[in-house]
Amino acid sequence: MQFAFRNEIEGSMVKSMLSRHGISRRLLTKVKFDGGKITVNGQEKNAIYRLEKDDLVTVTVPDEPDNEKLIPDDFPLNVLFEDDHYLVVEKPAGKPSITGSLHPTGAMSNAVKGYISQKNYANQTVHIITRLDRDTSGLMFLAKHRYAHALMNQHKFRDTMEKRYFAIVNDQDLPDSGRIDLPIGRRDDSIIQRQVRFDEKAKDALTSYVVAERKNDLALLDIILHTGRTHQIRVHFSHLGYPLIGDDLYGGNHDLISRQALHCHHLQFLNPFTDEMVHVELDMPEDMKNLLK
Repeated sequence: MQFAFRNEIEGSMVKSMLSRHGISRRLLTKVKFDGGKITVNGQEKNAIYRLEKDDLVTVTVPDEPDNEKLIPDDFPLNVLFEDDHYLVVEKPAGKPSITGSLHPTGAMSNAVKGYISQKNYANQTVHIITRLDRDTSGLMFLAKHRYAHALMNQHKFRDTMEKRYFAIVNDQDLPDSGRIDLPIGRRDDSIIQRQVRFDEKAKDALTSYVVAERKNDLALLDIILHTGRTHQIRVHFSHLGYPLIGDDLYGGNHDLISRQALHCHHLQFLNPFTDEMVHVELDMPEDMKNLLK
């Protein structure tokens, strides 16, 4: 895969110019030792070559090899968006995002590995940008190669990303909208659970919401995550006294639904390669719809 850039700073070294475009030292090492190439105006050069203004630098990034430790699954993926660089797919509730040591198959990472294997893409490594809890449904965002992944970790692109979720809670005098700005950290007595806490172990967490519908003594919330802390939505609403329906880990129960009523329905991001804003929507699943019928 090749990427071309026009140099704008006289005397800049190749590696400095490429760093400004999100190509890390680690990736340059891969280019150097794993079969890649750097050319300037069509002539092969190294990373410390001094550039003139308007020089055209082309980087050939080597294909990523198959990760034999990740077992491909033959799972029918619902692909909502795909181009040469990014992939957005639907994750059903009950399916983990990534494998664990005791469960090497059955995760979305296995399913995506099966998909890219069947497509015989040059890059066979799975790059997950956003993941979801096992019992949360909705949109998962992946990169199709390491450079695309690295770009979405840069502030100027990461800050364009917006994830919105539907959640259902008990409708007990819940305000029509709100912002929850409460820090979150791991509970001292658990490796899984998080809680609102106000000490050095906590990290800032910001959630905003509007009530989209009220029915059957329940409220359907449309939520924007402004930060990405583990279990953020679940912890914030539980702390306020509105645990998600079905979320028995944070004060809910399974009387109405067998998992937490949480679904990532909207994803948007600025595509670094096209400079276009991508918007992806996914309808709410039937088990959550049934709560509001």
